[in-house]
Amino acid sequence: MYRLTLVLFLAGVVLGEYDPTWDSLDTRPLPPWYDGAKVGIMICWGLYSVPSFGSEWFWNYWQSGHNPPYVDFMNKNYRPNFTYQDFAPQFTAEFYDPLEWASLFNASGARYTVFVTKHHEGYTMWPSKYSWNWNTMDVGPKRDLVGDLAKAMRSTTPNVHFGVYHSLYEWYNPLYLQDKSNKFMTNDFVTRKTIPELHELVNNYQPEVIWSDGDWEAPDWYWNSTLFLAWLFNDSPVKDTVVVNGRWGIGIPCHHGSFYNCKDRYNPGVLQPHKWENAMTLDKLSWGYRRHAPATDYLTIHDLLTQLAQTISCGGNLLVNVGPTHDGRIPPIMEERLRQLGSWLNINGDAVYDSTPWTHQNDSVTPGVWYTSRAGVVYGLVLTWPKENIVSLGSVVSTPESRITMLGYHSDYNSYLEFTTLEKGTEVKFPPMSEVGSQWVWVLAMTHVNPSSLPGTPSPQV
Repeated sequence: MYRLTLVLFLAGVVLGEYDPTWDSLDTRPLPPWYDGAKVGIMICWGLYSVPSFGSEWFWNYWQSGHNPPYVDFMNKNYRPNFTYQDFAPQFTAEFYDPLEWASLFNASGARYTVFVTKHHEGYTMWPSKYSWNWNTMDVGPKRDLVGDLAKAMRSTTPNVHFGVYHSLYEWYNPLYLQDKSNKFMTNDFVTRKTIPELHELVNNYQPEVIWSDGDWEAPDWYWNSTLFLAWLFNDSPVKDTVVVNGRWGIGIPCHHGSFYNCKDRYNPGVLQPHKWENAMTLDKLSWGYRRHAPATDYLTIHDLLTQLAQTISCGGNLLVNVGPTHDGRIPPIMEERLRQLGSWLNINGDAVYDSTPWTHQNDSVTPGVWYTSRAGVVYGLVLTWPKENIVSLGSVVSTPESRITMLGYHSDYNSYLEFTTLEKGTEVKFPPMSEVGSQWVWVLAMTHVNPSSLPGTPSPQV
């Protein structure tokens, strides 16, 4: 307990604009770039990508011995006494091309990335001084995977912000297990491992997102969370632009942080009072790569765009996770989804980037229509092409000055769409689909319209 108190005292003597308390940290304004970005890419890559079976929790599920599929997989495919550490030399990354990744992320339309620099296995994807012989420089690919991507992105895609994921805890680190056995009344693991790693990441790579995880077994004071964040916001090289999530200790998620991601795949379906993020996966069942995943386990592009429409309409950002292979490739089905997303955003990005929630998030009459607004324009994201080319918008009241267009549709004679003002709402006539082409989700841009007094349709509970 003395060691913990001493750390708190020493850190507390260096204070800036923000004190190491949640009340103070919560007053920091959200850097504008994050709210405007709307779309990010998470890259979940580590030693679990070598067995590429089940999920990124492979070691824990296998080591516990209580998950038969993982135990059976190892017994059938690996020699007796094989350890998780034996996977490290097989994490080769020979096809890892950071410039290709940066190009793909840029093509996806994403405005930020979150690279998994260390998962709960403890293996760091950079040459950390605090993870000797358990990092990508000492064993495995023999290179700085984090630094290579940061450099590639900043040299070729400066409009895409670079961020990192970092796990606070490690399943089987002896220091952590000792603290845990002491009921977290000592925090040797935090002072000797977690916090030094975070400082190393920030000082070496200047990430503009710190996506913390693995906090749930201990309170925030054990993790020295507020002390680190006070330094991050006051004195770090990214103090003016960095954003953080809320996973900093028991009871902290969904209550503190620059943005909230209350749980994985968080999609509340209703407008939230605080900036939030929907961190979700293209593989419905895993964040890490699974060799045995069938195509039906992946979201379709329509599924992905549905998530995007619901998320941004309710004030959130969408963080789309991909899981690369052990040799450094992003699987073709994931690449295809990202490129499809980018092609859609290239046409419909005005409804997404820098948008704000409108009065109504979804339509009161037609399910599957979600709204955003930007610079006086109301956008309706229509998830399904309407029957007989007519969509009824119960939440939109047109006026004599109203103009309605469809993003990506240009007619030789008149690109404005026909509409009819109803007693309660507006009816819009779509052009023939053959003239529009398949875009998966269609966006109406409406000016000089008013919101109806009707509530939206019941939102999905995701």
